[in-house]
Amino acid sequence: MKDYFIPLFNYDQYANQAILKAIRDANDPEKPVQLMAHLLAAQQIWLGRCKGGPAIGAVLWPDWKADTLEQLINDNSKAWLNYLNTVTVADFEKDIYYKNLKGIAYKNKLADILAHVINHGTHHRAQAGQQLKFAGFENLPITDYIFYVRD
Repeated sequence: MKDYFIPLFNYDQYANQAILKAIRDANDPEKPVQLMAHLLAAQQIWLGRCKGGPAIGAVLWPDWKADTLEQLINDNSKAWLNYLNTVTVADFEKDIYYKNLKGIAYKNKLADILAHVINHGTHHRAQAGQQLKFAGFENLPITDYIFYVRD
């Protein structure tokens, strides 16, 4: 499982950086920046949950500026990869107990949470790309996973 998820998290970093470059090239339109800030904040919240930490005080839609996002992308990627390198094969099937930001308790298997984090990123990058198109930006990067693995 580790061999499955580590490449996906490397792809996530690549795709986040590609969309961020497009955001910068489009002069940092507000909505795509907000979507990327949310994506990155959610990654941090989920990592904290996976590590057994509380999400108390977490902000799901932070007011981060575009010039802070590159460092956050790199920091998140490093933190997730470091975490993934500590888990065992059995850990992927273990339940993670956590509360959402409303205080409602849940449990999910680690493998399902990891799949969610990757899919959540894809979803919001697509939204950011759509917002860039609405803002008149023409040259979106190709962020499909298959293109990433072909290189």
